[in-house]
Amino acid sequence: MIFFSAFQDSYLWLPLIGLTIGFFATMTGGGGGFFFPPVLILVFGIPAPVAVATSLAATLPICAVGSVGHYRQGNIDVPSGLVFVIAGITGALIGAGFTRLIDPDQLKAIFGIYLVILAMIMIISISREKSDNGSQSKPFGRYGWNRISRGSFFGFIGGTITGTFGTSGATPVQAGLFTLKIPIRKVVGTSLMVVLVNTFFALTGHFLVGRIDLTLLLFLTSGTLIGAFAGPILFSGLKIKSMEGSIRKYYAYLVFTLGLILVIT
Repeated sequence: MIFFSAFQDSYLWLPLIGLTIGFFATMTGGGGGFFFPPVLILVFGIPAPVAVATSLAATLPICAVGSVGHYRQGNIDVPSGLVFVIAGITGALIGAGFTRLIDPDQLKAIFGIYLVILAMIMIISISREKSDNGSQSKPFGRYGWNRISRGSFFGFIGGTITGTFGTSGATPVQAGLFTLKIPIRKVVGTSLMVVLVNTFFALTGHFLVGRIDLTLLLFLTSGTLIGAFAGPILFSGLKIKSMEGSIRKYYAYLVFTLGLILVIT
């Protein structure tokens, strides 16, 4: 179901928010949906089910534009991405159906708990990577059973998270890609491709059972498209290896803070 909400002066901030999220989302492979729901819920007071569905709709153009940009830059491992996509579609549809079974306050609290747990996992992962720094390992075979099973597992989790919370679900996808020893540039691009497909099918499910606010969507996407065009271009010109650890660490702290706020409010 789609509808137009009444315009509010605070909505004039949405294009700037969309531009910022779209820019950084296409540089990190997250699609942006990770930040849309908490911003809409906490800052603009949007009910959680509407924020979830509208977030998915706002994320879709970011993923589409960003995926094309990363593909042109050679940052997408299509065969590996397809393994994640197949399982992710199932998870996205299941997650979309799950949101209608719980009330808005419960959805907000569950989403907050998910963010807190996810942030803790990210922090632990960063610490382990530092201790393992310098170790070398070969990538998995392109179509081996190990690759297919891991890709399907992490892809399903990512799709379920996308459908349930309206976020990108990129973190488990990226975690799975990292376990396959894929270079970070291709992790970012491939993750965005997977998120694109998961978001499309999750949005399809929410379109049938949820509510999408077109007023919010139009203001958000007016900024997200500009950021999505610029992200992949700048990303390919950066020497990100030296900055990666610090970026991920502060990103994890921000995720933890947002989750804690959602739980206690």
